[in-house]
Amino acid sequence: MAEAGTIVYDARDKILGRLASLVAKQLMVARKSGREQRVIIYNAEHAVVSGPRTRVLADYDFKYKLNHPRKGPFYPRMPDQILKRTVRGMLPYQKNSSGRAALRDLRVMIGQPTNLSGDDLPEGHAWGDTSGIERPLPLKFVRLGEISSSLGVDATRWEGE
Repeated sequence: MAEAGTIVYDARDKILGRLASLVAKQLMVARKSGREQRVIIYNAEHAVVSGPRTRVLADYDFKYKLNHPRKGPFYPRMPDQILKRTVRGMLPYQKNSSGRAALRDLRVMIGQPTNLSGDDLPEGHAWGDTSGIERPLPLKFVRLGEISSSLGVDATRWEGE
């Protein structure tokens, strides 16, 4: 694990659950050891969920429509918020304040910010090690951007990036 203040991950072609569990563990280890460490994930719309397209889209549609549309609880539709909610599910968010504080140290973005483009990162930033979660793309998968589009989000927000 790097000692930089901010760890940066590119979610392009990463399996959603594997990336989320890696980030959740990293956030909790940093929080428990008392280190100030933030995590940035960009290109959230290019993360993949493995499984047959119809089943994955039906699962996310069910989660979105599960509760009352005005009273909640609300399930996110944007790809960055879906990824953040997935990480939240792997943290002790409801049980103690360390999980909530760890989630505050996470930033998830759609597209690639200009300051993180290229190989050199700003001072205090380091690339996260994804060698443990690198897998070839599964035969059946759906990208988070497609899931968001099926939930009714305007995809033109991130397609130009």
